[in-house]
Amino acid sequence: MKLAIVILNWNGKKLLEQFLPSVVNYSSQQADIYVADNASTDNSIAYVKEFFPSVKIVKNATNGGYAKGYNDALQSINADVFCLLNSDVEVTKNWLLPIIEVFKNDEKTAIIQPKLLDFKNKTTFEYAGAGGGFIDLFGYPYCRGRVFNHLEKDNNQFNDISDIFWASGACLFIRSEVYKKVGGLDEDYFAHQEEIDLCWRTQNIGYKVKYVGQSTVYHVGGATLQETNPQKTFLNFRNSLLNVVKNVPKKWFLFVIFSRLILDGIAGIKFILEVRPVHTIAILKAHMSFYKNILPFLKKRKKLSKKQNYNLHTSIVWQHFVLGKKKFDDLN
Repeated sequence: MKLAIVILNWNGKKLLEQFLPSVVNYSSQQADIYVADNASTDNSIAYVKEFFPSVKIVKNATNGGYAKGYNDALQSINADVFCLLNSDVEVTKNWLLPIIEVFKNDEKTAIIQPKLLDFKNKTTFEYAGAGGGFIDLFGYPYCRGRVFNHLEKDNNQFNDISDIFWASGACLFIRSEVYKKVGGLDEDYFAHQEEIDLCWRTQNIGYKVKYVGQSTVYHVGGATLQETNPQKTFLNFRNSLLNVVKNVPKKWFLFVIFSRLILDGIAGIKFILEVRPVHTIAILKAHMSFYKNILPFLKKRKKLSKKQNYNLHTSIVWQHFVLGKKKFDDLN
């Protein structure tokens, strides 16, 4: 099995200095390593060429964000499996072996995520993917080990191999043939939650998404956009709504859309009460952008098979904010 680890870079020399050594040290025997550069203006690529000559460089003409950056770069990379790896991820010894084993043993597994722990607090799960992702009835994402902003300690409770709904874009393995079959990442997302859409479309055509807890990586998180950045709020709210429009089954479609708009409004009020009005404004902008994009996404919806295996019986908002449940295993 030919594996390619592809790190997307944009003006990220400091991150490459800090995290590329672990990738090279613990991956080069099992994989080819690439840095896909989104038209950087710093000297990050010169740094890679000087200090890591074994790492291959793919130069993208523009900074098209996460989705277009990978779509452009992967066209020129030949491998059976792509690993889409953030530049702020530290990998561990033998991290690839359990992943490769699962791919070899199950041809219907198309996407895999390892255990994601917090680089700054290595005993705690990391927000972006934790122990594997799910979405609730209204399209809100949550993870094993992370419900909204509550992060669990890693007590080996998720050291298993498990079916999940989505894998984190911070470290996502995907069979190249499947990536091409589903058309890659949707570039209209730019960044945030496009991996959920990718996983959804992959399951629509009969493949599985898995979490492999015997493989561990440490993710900084927020290295590109901090959690307090209203642009991150904008992208998360807008793209989550676009996921709903594109993928939710027909019989639930109107109910979920209208419920989401109401719940997002409540979130906007919550931000005002927390004296964070810039995030309320970000939600309003997200909704305006959503209305602007709804017709093109309805056209995309018509082209897709629909799959009803996401969690139609759980409202993570209700369970967390009303019932006070914080851990994944406490959820109904």
